[in-house]
Amino acid sequence: MQKISVRPRALSRGRSSDLAVRRTVLSFLLATAAALSQAVEAPSFAALLQQSQANAPQLLEQAANVRAASADARQAGAWLNPTISATAENLGAPRSGGVSQRQDTYTVTQVFELGGKRTARIAAEQRKFAAAGARERQVRLAFAGELAVAYATAEAMQQRRQVADAELGRADDDLRAAQALVKAGREAELRLALARAGVAAAQAAVQSASADAIEALERLSALAGAAEPYTSIGQPFLASVATPRPQPDWRPGDAPALASATAERDAVSAQVQVEQKRWLPDLGVSVGMRKFGWSDDKAATVALTANIPLFDRNQAGIDAAKERATSASMRLEAVRLEAVSQHRSASAQVQAAERRLLAAQQGEAAATEAYRLGRVGYDAGKTALVELLAIRRALSEATALAIEARLARVRALATLSLAQGRNLFGEAP
Repeated sequence: MQKISVRPRALSRGRSSDLAVRRTVLSFLLATAAALSQAVEAPSFAALLQQSQANAPQLLEQAANVRAASADARQAGAWLNPTISATAENLGAPRSGGVSQRQDTYTVTQVFELGGKRTARIAAEQRKFAAAGARERQVRLAFAGELAVAYATAEAMQQRRQVADAELGRADDDLRAAQALVKAGREAELRLALARAGVAAAQAAVQSASADAIEALERLSALAGAAEPYTSIGQPFLASVATPRPQPDWRPGDAPALASATAERDAVSAQVQVEQKRWLPDLGVSVGMRKFGWSDDKAATVALTANIPLFDRNQAGIDAAKERATSASMRLEAVRLEAVSQHRSASAQVQAAERRLLAAQQGEAAATEAYRLGRVGYDAGKTALVELLAIRRALSEATALAIEARLARVRALATLSLAQGRNLFGEAP
C-alpha cells in the first residue's frame, strides 16, 4: 500500500511540473507573437535586393561618396577667382602749387596657374572619382552576398524553429505513449521520466530556436533598411539558389577588390604630378585705372606678378606623394595575390558545400525513415523507449545538419561571388 501511495504523488508532481513548463512556453510564444504583430513578411530575395538599393544605409553611403567625388572632379576644373583692389596714395601730402597730389588706383588681378597645374589637379580628381566608383561596385557586390547570407540565415533559423516545433510534437506523442504503457504495466516508471525529460528538452529547444529566428529576422531588416522588422520568410531561398556555371576565363582583374586597389593606386600616382607642379610660380596679370587728384585725367595701369620659389620647392611633399604611390603599388600586389588565392579557395569551398549538402540530404531521408519504423515498432511494443528517443534525436540532428549544409552553401557562394566579381544570386542592380 505504501508503494501505491507514493507513485500517484510522483505522477502528480510530474504533471504539475509539465503544466508549469507548458505555461512558460505559452507565455513566451504569446510574447513573441505580440512583438511581431506589427511586422511584415519579408519579400522574395530578388525583390528585397532591389528594394535595398533605395533603402540600405551601406549602399546609400557609397552612392553619396560617389556623388561627392564627382563634385570634386567638377570643382577641380574651376578657374581661380580674380581679385579687385583699390589704392589711395599721397593722402595728406603737401599740396603742390595749391593742387592735391592724391592718386586713386583701381586694379583687377587674375592669377593664372602655370606648368599644367590645373590639368594635373583635374586628372587627380578624376582618378579619385574612378576609385570611388570602383569602391561602390565592390560594396554593392559584397552587400548582395551579405544580404543573401542574412536572408538564408533567417530562413534557416525559421526552419530550425519548425524542426523544434515538430520535435516537441513528437516528444509529446512519445510521452503520451509512455504514460499509456506505464499505466498498462508494460513499461517501468523510469521510461515515463525519460519521456518527460525529452519533452522539457524539446520545449527549451523551441524557445531557443524562436529567439534565434527573431534575431536573424531583425538582422535582415536592419541590413535591408526596412522600416519595420520582418516576421517570417515567405519565399523559399535556401533550396532555390542555383549552382553557378564555371567561369574558366576568370582573371584576377575581374575581382572587385583588385579593381578597387588598382583605381586607388592610379589616384595616388596622379597626386604625385600635382605635388611636383605645386612649387611652380603662378602668374598674376593686373589691369587697372589711376585717377589723379589735380585733374580729371586718368591713366591705365598694367602689372605682372609671380611668386619666387626661393625657399619652398615642395620637395618633401613630392617625396611623400611618391612614397604613398609606392605603398599603393605594394598594396595592389598584395590584393592581387589575395584575389587569386581567394578565388581558388572559394571555388573549392563551393564544391565541398555541394557534396556536403548531398550527403546531408541523404542522411536526413534515412533518419526520417528510421524514425517512422521505430515509431511503428514502439507503438507495437517491439521497440524500447530509449531506442526510440535515440532515433528521434538522430532525426533532429540529421535535419539540423541538412539545414546547416544549405546555409553553408549560400555562404560559400557569397564568398565566390565577391571573388569572381559577379552576383551569383541574381542580376546585379
